[in-house]
Amino acid sequence: MREPLSIESKNGKHQFSIEIAKTPREQEVGEMFRPDLPADRGMLFVWPYAQQSDMWMENTLASLDIIFIGADRHIQSIIENTVPGSLAHLSSHGPVLATLELQGGITGKLGISVGDVVSVPSLVQKKS
Repeated sequence: MREPLSIESKNGKHQFSIEIAKTPREQEVGEMFRPDLPADRGMLFVWPYAQQSDMWMENTLASLDIIFIGADRHIQSIIENTVPGSLAHLSSHGPVLATLELQGGITGKLGISVGDVVSVPSLVQKKS
């Protein structure tokens, strides 16, 4: 399932078409085994409640930017240009409502930063 997602930053609104990882299996696999991720695509992991989010890059072939989204729909933290195949845990360092994976380096290229607002239908009715 795909949804439109936008990020409102200081330099404008950035649009993406994202997959929603809903099931535990979809969340476990994420972007694994995919050779690349187009600049306008991504994957959103929506958690059942605001919680610590720990991601990893095992079997992930492309570098990603991992964006942690707080309960207020603002970007809480970003990990840029992750290392493909790494087993290191990439942490939100606090509770978040969702985690977004985008193409590695895209946040820097577009000027997306902590505090920017994320809008996506899957988070509209979500309670923290």
